[in-house]
Amino acid sequence: MRVLLLYPQFPTTFWSLHGALELLGRKVLLPPLGLITVAALLPKQWELRLVDTNIRPVSAHDWAWAELVITSAMLVQRQDLAQLIRRAKQQQLPVAVGGPFATSTPEAPELREADYLILDEGEITIPLFLEAYARGKKQGQFKAEGERPDVHTSPIPRFDLLDLKHYSMMAVQFSRGCPYQCEFCDIIVLYGRKPRTKEPSQLLAELDCLHRLGWRGEIFLVDDNFIGNKRNVKRLLPVLLHWQRIHNWPFCFTTEASLDLAQDEELMIAMAMAGFRRVFLGIETPDQDSLKLTNKLQNTRHPLDLAVERITAHGLEVMAGFILGFDGETTGAGDRIVQFIERTGIPLAMVGILVALPNTALWHRLQKEGRLLESTDAFDQGVQTHLLNFRPQRPMPEIAAEFLQAFATLYDPHSYLERVFRYCCALDAGRRRISSEEHKGRPWNQSAALLRGIAVLCWRQGLLRKTRWLFWRRLWQISRQHPLILDEYLWLLMLNEHFIFYQASVNDQVQQQLQLLAA
Repeated sequence: MRVLLLYPQFPTTFWSLHGALELLGRKVLLPPLGLITVAALLPKQWELRLVDTNIRPVSAHDWAWAELVITSAMLVQRQDLAQLIRRAKQQQLPVAVGGPFATSTPEAPELREADYLILDEGEITIPLFLEAYARGKKQGQFKAEGERPDVHTSPIPRFDLLDLKHYSMMAVQFSRGCPYQCEFCDIIVLYGRKPRTKEPSQLLAELDCLHRLGWRGEIFLVDDNFIGNKRNVKRLLPVLLHWQRIHNWPFCFTTEASLDLAQDEELMIAMAMAGFRRVFLGIETPDQDSLKLTNKLQNTRHPLDLAVERITAHGLEVMAGFILGFDGETTGAGDRIVQFIERTGIPLAMVGILVALPNTALWHRLQKEGRLLESTDAFDQGVQTHLLNFRPQRPMPEIAAEFLQAFATLYDPHSYLERVFRYCCALDAGRRRISSEEHKGRPWNQSAALLRGIAVLCWRQGLLRKTRWLFWRRLWQISRQHPLILDEYLWLLMLNEHFIFYQASVNDQVQQQLQLLAA
């Protein structure tokens, strides 16, 4: 059996980082971890070919070679997913679809032409599909019926199917699920509230595989809440630290965590020691009433400013997400978010507009209240520039205007340069205090593409922009006073090449949607 594994394209979003990846000599931020995990669950005698369409298109030779197409997608990829399914059917190929989008909305029109829907987690449903396929069944929907797999049975993903040189980060997973009950979040719908973790030996086996394949640099632990099961994370980190030492620190790590990380001194130190450099936090809003209303109670127990400061002081760079459009939100919420970000110095702050995701508690509440809007292409793409898909409690144009103003303020070149400089100075102090001497300030792997990217950065920000004198002054200060943080500082400056580019389209997207609403 020859199986063509297809990964749909991502549209340009905050996290696509297209403008920055160009400078780094990469095409895509992250690989399709779900799809290569599915590949590892397929029969070993099957021939597999992976095409990540974010890197290259599917060729005529690919279509002619294939006997079966398997694809997976997130909500944001739904449009390209539909096109891939359509093209596969034109080639008279059977198509199986899985992943978060299919699991959350199996009735979506984009999936109508698919022959098989493999829903929920693949460790349970892939065997069901394979059994039906072996019996000659031409169609089917395969569900876990509420059962959650033991992730101890999850295989090492097929990293060998990837063209590693095109990715900025690799991805691995230690846990699934989150113990919290945030109303708007679909993680607990997809993966449950009981965090399930792999054994430390499993994760190390995946790192061994990546190391053998020649990967060096950044790895993203894609857990939606890495510290959801703190006991098991604390079992992992000492073993991970030992692995890093005996392999001469080939990797550094980024992950996502809940804000209560700031209250666990032992955990922050262990993460920093093991090579964690960045952590994404869902802060959402500094407005306590909105946090309580959306059941984000873990963010109300301690001062948010202090939490960011404590995590940074342990050498972990804070990235954060913020949301506009909560019920009970009052005028000026966008300004309050900007003030919080400037006060704490968070460089990478994603401000988005609330969307009720399918089957979340928010979705069901709004449905009962009759406030959900009919699904249209303007509202359901899953990216932060799309307006609310429900009737909010304050005027939607007001929310949209605050979003546009917040984005413009945060990623204005002058404002961003100053915020990144202040934050990197604080971050350097934390890393010097906490991190192991063995891996402080390890540089990027040198490449001609990276050197060209730095040259382009200096040309654009050091010569062409009005902020050029500030660029050179801050770069000189970082180089002289904080040399161990220089790689992080340059990386953050490169990211603003994407945000400046992205901002040009954000306003148009939002204005078009407002016009559709008014029509």
